[in-house]
Amino acid sequence: MAHTILLLEDEPLILMDLEYAAEDLGCHVLPASTTQEALDLIAAYRDALTVAVLDVSLGERTTCFAVAQELERLETPFILHSGDLDRHDERIRELGAELVAKPAPADRVIATAIAYAQGDDPRQSRLPG
Repeated sequence: MAHTILLLEDEPLILMDLEYAAEDLGCHVLPASTTQEALDLIAAYRDALTVAVLDVSLGERTTCFAVAQELERLETPFILHSGDLDRHDERIRELGAELVAKPAPADRVIATAIAYAQGDDPRQSRLPG
């Protein structure tokens, strides 16, 4: 089954690496670098979207929290991809999402997201509560 994957990442090179890795695994990629772009893509592709990878920190003191809430509302699985969760408010920890810590190879991040979407155990730690 081909997955449609939302990638929310504000660093262009990381986003590009994730895009290529997802395409290599046969995914249809929906790239976004801001919360609003991601929310617009979710609205446009809500029936096709199967999984998302969310960078936690998006610059200018914004996080992925609004996007994660919308994905939870739609029951769309997602993982978090972050280098430092300790810099963010506690609401991020409330999400209970799988975490792939940065830096991580893009193919591992995408494979983890796909495994999570399929209900497999991606062997990642849950965020500490």
